[in-house]
Amino acid sequence: MKYTFTQTDFDVFNIDGLENRMAALIENTRPKLEQLGEHFSDYITEMTGDETYAHVAKHARRTTNPPDDTWVAFSTNPRGYKMMPHFQIGVYNSHAFCMYGIIYESKDKQRLAENWLKNMDKFENLPQDYQISLDHMKPAKTALNEMTEDELEKGLIRLRDVKKGEFLVGKVYKPGDEELSSDDVFVKDLEQVMENLLQFYHQN
Repeated sequence: MKYTFTQTDFDVFNIDGLENRMAALIENTRPKLEQLGEHFSDYITEMTGDETYAHVAKHARRTTNPPDDTWVAFSTNPRGYKMMPHFQIGVYNSHAFCMYGIIYESKDKQRLAENWLKNMDKFENLPQDYQISLDHMKPAKTALNEMTEDELEKGLIRLRDVKKGEFLVGKVYKPGDEELSSDDVFVKDLEQVMENLLQFYHQN
């Protein structure tokens, strides 16, 4: 499939060794990320009115340890995405994801976190199976319907006050999920997720 992650993409991250894993990733998964990047950079540009660029992970700095995930991120800066809130589509061995959020490199983290804290009611507008990540480097995520309002608030306070604090929200896809059954179904679902998360984009 052109866009959709399959079992082959999840299994890439079970391959031992940097060279072998990267070879499989480049052959199987990166072309899908590039296609997703092309489609959704245009889609986000149209949705927001802001020129948006795709950044596909290259993992070029790795010399020993193979990557545990890979992704394409979207930002209004053609040179990078980590310094600003951004959308990400990516995959681990256990799940794929589409998320929007703020990671520790963000230049304006404190102000952004305050904005999100003032608008916590927006989380009530989301499907409650959407998930929160407090560390984009780790696969662990928690569904909104498993978090209290206090826990959400603590996550955003940590984003504001802790240098390494991060906060991302979005949808997770497990191997075998119906949303991964075809390109058309997957792309339409990703578009809906981004539309649902757009309310956070607009409060930046």
